[in-house]
Amino acid sequence: MTQAGTVRDAIIAAGYPAELKIIRTAGDASAEPVEKIGVGVFTAAVRDALAAKEVDVAVHSYKDLPTAPDERFILAAVPPREDPRDALISRDSKVLGELAPGSVVGTSAPRRVAQLRALGLGLEIVPLRGNIDTRIGKVTSGELDAVVLARAGLARVGRVEEIAESLDPVQMLPAPAQGALAVECRAEEPELAAILAKQDDPDARAMVNAERALLAELEAGCTAPVGALADVVESLDDDGVIHEELFLRACAAALDGSRVIRASRTGRVDKAVEIGQELARELLDLGARELMPANLASDSGPPG
Repeated sequence: MTQAGTVRDAIIAAGYPAELKIIRTAGDASAEPVEKIGVGVFTAAVRDALAAKEVDVAVHSYKDLPTAPDERFILAAVPPREDPRDALISRDSKVLGELAPGSVVGTSAPRRVAQLRALGLGLEIVPLRGNIDTRIGKVTSGELDAVVLARAGLARVGRVEEIAESLDPVQMLPAPAQGALAVECRAEEPELAAILAKQDDPDARAMVNAERALLAELEAGCTAPVGALADVVESLDDDGVIHEELFLRACAAALDGSRVIRASRTGRVDKAVEIGQELARELLDLGARELMPANLASDSGPPG
């Protein structure tokens, strides 16, 4: 609701009436881990409502969208991205390195589980679902010592002050497209797409394009133990001229933390998709396919 509200407010600020319509999805209705519920649990119902003309604009957490394009819709805007890092909320505000061996940490994301285990801190990782209040409540009640959440979600609801540590990507790479929104409308409505495009951030779109191209090339689903983060950075060429480049780093990890494959690549911002695809092929050459369990397979097919 919060992230959709930011898009609604921007539409109103541009001079057009808009209101929110809340759609309950399969992901909202279940406490099961996402990889058990299935692909599109947070997006399919919203897209169905858009296709049925029950709503005019759909706002998604971009990381939840299937990687395959859907010809029914236009991705009209990728607004400026929130900080994509993961965040630790813990009892007594301890940072990750201060948690004692055996501390119980909640997260259901295989990517986070794998990377936490790979750090070798001796933490006990337990499944965790629910909204932000539910997850943080398990820490304040003493049921858990800590939880790992997306920093972007906490920022959007004004709870950044509760973060004990924003995790450095060297420790934990976020999910591809984490912190980014995807604003869609029907492909048959280019005028609406043009209105929404005013919210688009070219750097955010390039970053996400690289990260999701990597995910698609790996044929890995949004719940696979794959992390990726792109940044648009300044670089000096041989003549001393400053120009922008896209820097992409990624990892694939075994769920038990026994192995993590890391790689990175830099290139032109307008080649974001190619950079993602090339880095994915490098990860595959290094053995990434063997680290992704079959039940966390591709989400590149049609949403369902």
